[in-house]
Amino acid sequence: MKDKLKDRLLGFAIYLVATGVGVASFLYPFVSPALRSHTTLNNARAGETPLMYTFLLGICVVVLLFEVQSQSVDTKLIALLGILVAINSALRFIEVAIPAPGGFSPIFFLIILVGYTYGARLGFLMGALTLFTSAIITGGVGPWLPSQMFVAGWVGMSAPLMRAAVRLLNAEQKPAEALALAIFGAAWGVLYGAIMNLWSWPYMAGSPDQYWSAGIGFAATWQRYGVYYLATSLVWDLSCAVGNFLLILIAGPPTLRALRRFKRRFSFSYDPLQVIPQVRL
Repeated sequence: MKDKLKDRLLGFAIYLVATGVGVASFLYPFVSPALRSHTTLNNARAGETPLMYTFLLGICVVVLLFEVQSQSVDTKLIALLGILVAINSALRFIEVAIPAPGGFSPIFFLIILVGYTYGARLGFLMGALTLFTSAIITGGVGPWLPSQMFVAGWVGMSAPLMRAAVRLLNAEQKPAEALALAIFGAAWGVLYGAIMNLWSWPYMAGSPDQYWSAGIGFAATWQRYGVYYLATSLVWDLSCAVGNFLLILIAGPPTLRALRRFKRRFSFSYDPLQVIPQVRL
């Protein structure tokens, strides 16, 4: 019992560190005294990219090794993750080949459903590795990619929070379950864009009522960002929100059935506190 508690606390610590580093990577420009010495966004962000790649991929490897060692999981879990990431990367390739309206991307659909079905840890890996793999396939590798991996990981990691709402509505495996997840997906359609804007916004210059400058204070910072977001990004992100909502609402129920059927077929035992499936042979 003590070993299980120790494993859970260690797993929680790993994700806490990963989340903390991700949050810091978005917010440090607002407190860094050296910020104004950077003349361009590329100069400011390019230097941190190798470190962030190393950290994120290292976290993914540590998580996989930790799960395998602590839960005695065989290669089926790793194979499952690889298959799901490959499917989602193919969806993003289709998106690049046939651009969807605005900011809609089909990849969040599977990230959310996998995180909801299999738990926060697999959800985080699903999001981060999908963005990494699909960027290599589509040529989308750049200094922005680590930040995209963090945010996509948070999408999957937060999906299990919807279980409480679904239980409260007594909606599991009912139409209301897909509706609840569709609303969740719509919310992340806006949040993803709003968070990713912070990667570049502090380095931009323009109208004083829309752009950040050092020393303006917390309230003024959020006021200016709100004006900037409404003027430049909201319509784009709303298309992502609407796309997520419709895709989950329509395709969510059969996809959830398939994911659950796969879990039952291979005898996954699920502990909601550990939020990772375990294979029994």
